[in-house]
Amino acid sequence: MSFIFDVLADGIRYLIDFGPDLRDIIILTLLVTLSATAIGALIGIPVGVWLGQARFSGRGFIVMLVNIGMGFPPVLAGLFVLLLLWGQGPFGGLELLFTPTAMVIVQSILALPIVIGVSLGAVGGLAPAAMEQLRALHLPFFGTLRILTREARVGVLAAVAAAFGRVIAEVGAVLIVGGNIAGETRVLTTAIVQETRQARFGAAIALGIVLLLLSGVVNGGITWLQTRGSGNV
Repeated sequence: MSFIFDVLADGIRYLIDFGPDLRDIIILTLLVTLSATAIGALIGIPVGVWLGQARFSGRGFIVMLVNIGMGFPPVLAGLFVLLLLWGQGPFGGLELLFTPTAMVIVQSILALPIVIGVSLGAVGGLAPAAMEQLRALHLPFFGTLRILTREARVGVLAAVAAAFGRVIAEVGAVLIVGGNIAGETRVLTTAIVQETRQARFGAAIALGIVLLLLSGVVNGGITWLQTRGSGNV
């Protein structure tokens, strides 16, 4: 048990010191994960809401692809982006590999199907009678999307929370395209891997606590938005 207590004591000291390295890791983690979540939400919510109410040939196939994408292995997404951004790849000239931008790209790819899938499920769960009444109004396309998004607000916000949870906890894809470079592309999850590999377990535990706190703060804000005005506490 003394080993565990020593590790916890090291973790507490690491948090108390709160050096510039930890500050930079936290800032980059928030920058990358919030950017990827925002991109996934801006694209995924309209697509998911539209798919949730649309009726057309081939819709089932598209929904199947979305469901597959929700479980897409992060390391494969990282490999795909790596090949695109590699020097000899189609976008190699942009020199984005091993930069925060590459990390945002791969995390956006992971977030997008989750936002689409959960959003379309939220809209699909609305009362059929309400959907029929809405179609009978023959509103403009974006007017319909706006009303559906508002009516399915709790589920749509759950889509955003799920996407954020996916990207902030992700490690494989960002390691592949970011490289875990200290001061440049090191985020909380890759820093935890680094500290664990070097047997600095106290620092790894401290970074894990920070990761949990950040996730709790962001998801707490989303929960507040979900319950605001709904009469729930």
